[in-house]
Amino acid sequence: RSQFSSIGLLKDGDKVSVDAVVTTPATPLPVRKGLQMHQVTVSDGTGNLNLIFFNNPFAAKRLCRGERYFFYGKVSVMGGRKRMTNPICEPSVDDPKQSGRIVPLYPLTAGLSQWNLQSAAREALERLDEAIPDPLPSALRQTYSLPRLHFALQNIHFPENADSLNRARRRLVFEELLFLKIGLSQLKKGRRGETAVRIPKTPRLKALADALGFTLTGAQKRALSEVFADLNGSMPMNRLVQGDVGCGKTVVALFAMFAAVEAGYQSVMMAPTEILAQQHAEFFEKTLTPFGIRTVLLTGHRTAAEKRAILKEIAEGTAQIVIGTHAVIQEEVTYQNLGLVVTDEQHRFGVAQRAALTQKGAEPHTLVMSATPIPRTLALLLYGDLDLSVIDELPPNRKPVRTILADETLRDRVWGFVNKTVSQGQQVYIVCPMVDENGAEDVKSAKALHERLSREVFPNLKVGLLYGKQKSAEKQEQIRAFSAGETEVLVSTTVVEVGVNVPNATLMIIENAERFGLSQLHQLRGRVGRGADESFCVLFSEQARDRLQVLADTNDGFKVSERDLELRGPGDFFGTRQHGAMEFKLADLSLDRKVFDQVLEAEKAILARDPDLRLPEHRALRQGVIDAFAKMGQNQIVFN
Repeated sequence: RSQFSSIGLLKDGDKVSVDAVVTTPATPLPVRKGLQMHQVTVSDGTGNLNLIFFNNPFAAKRLCRGERYFFYGKVSVMGGRKRMTNPICEPSVDDPKQSGRIVPLYPLTAGLSQWNLQSAAREALERLDEAIPDPLPSALRQTYSLPRLHFALQNIHFPENADSLNRARRRLVFEELLFLKIGLSQLKKGRRGETAVRIPKTPRLKALADALGFTLTGAQKRALSEVFADLNGSMPMNRLVQGDVGCGKTVVALFAMFAAVEAGYQSVMMAPTEILAQQHAEFFEKTLTPFGIRTVLLTGHRTAAEKRAILKEIAEGTAQIVIGTHAVIQEEVTYQNLGLVVTDEQHRFGVAQRAALTQKGAEPHTLVMSATPIPRTLALLLYGDLDLSVIDELPPNRKPVRTILADETLRDRVWGFVNKTVSQGQQVYIVCPMVDENGAEDVKSAKALHERLSREVFPNLKVGLLYGKQKSAEKQEQIRAFSAGETEVLVSTTVVEVGVNVPNATLMIIENAERFGLSQLHQLRGRVGRGADESFCVLFSEQARDRLQVLADTNDGFKVSERDLELRGPGDFFGTRQHGAMEFKLADLSLDRKVFDQVLEAEKAILARDPDLRLPEHRALRQGVIDAFAKMGQNQIVFN
């Protein structure tokens, strides 16, 4: 509210403060029954401004004719007359609380006003002792030009000016990120006292590689080298393998799980959806059965008799590789000798679910995989308790998917392209943002579009329908039919985002593309381009075309996620991490990248000098880390 203007310069839409004198007392205006409206006129010598108060006669009548006030609000101009509706009013004094300054706005609840909370915050800050313990040592503050905590708290609420606000915010962001990074490093260090099962490389890995029928990429070999160094190390592996869609993360997991079985241990893989679990189980069974390895699939939709038989196999150890959904962590599942746990698409699971899987064995190795690539610096921050492997190379047979932005004027041409694609013996996905219509005419629903395409647009084609809440048998039949080529066009929701692998599908059409994040669109696009034929992705949208242009410009998932981060902020990535209730109060992944880099540098220097934060100058920092993780429900931060 530090932006002041004279009345004569006010324009329609301005949000400003005005210093003016009341020239007419509050006058009631005629309005409909049940509504009160009063008008007060003010002037500053450059013009007149009408103040309109709805249902607030007290505010209007307390303005005294001839007295000066500060007024803040949004200006509208009607018939040449300037007005401000329900302005914030404050007597013109030397040190105003509300006017001529940057003012905090707090979340409210019933019965509380901004004035109540601002007054309470102001009083609390007045009582704040300048000697409040500062968790950041003075040397660290000096190195990175950070103000003291007392200054930061005062100026994040009631800043002296914009520069003070920016300095306060940067200080508190730095502190927030440093607590997180040190805490994650302690989680990682805490595993070093644990004794791991040893899973060495086996000579039969070469035979497995030969059986796959393709050559591993350099990035896959690098990731496998890092994984096997962990598996044969003295402490349990806790590694994240991240990479773009189709980079071959599953093959890395396959080799690790194969080696575990060869060393005499069971392996389990948890996938977020039944579709993905089924896909993995089929691939593993087909690949590993010739090696005498037994793979079982455990999901919630197994019959009672099937489930009992599978649980018996797992408990007795005859099931050497277990693949499933959340069912693999249920209480009744007992493993005989679990040595390796793998979580696929790990962003779909919370920390507690992954921990429950790990606790099924005696210190098993842990491998988590993510197809949501994020920048390495960011990964080191968000996944600081994990070792990181990046697969940044696609198999040589993967052709880039050509992405096209389309609006309704191109609808008939796109439908023609569908017919052409099918006539060439290839298949098509069409993804909608919702299953059923919800009254919004411009939003495509899978059921309605499937009905229209089947009856009117493609009556001669076999059009399937797939969505999450279908019965398991129906869902599996739709996937089977599409995988077998019996269904030519599959209308679906985002349930196909992971797990549906049909190399013959070469065209992906996404309706209402503006309703998806860029990273999710990139994941969906990854369902095509999995074979040798050229593939296409059509994004239908009447909006957000500048944002969607990113996908047309690049197939690089790391670049897409960078742009997604800039545009949508941290929400997706905190959902990705799911580390307790990790929601930053101030840090913003899209704004604070420079601060992230400084935090990584600072954390490295601090822990190199004082690994357990035992020095007197680090006492408050140590307690700050413990308190921050306790608030996130993570109580296992243990300093030696």
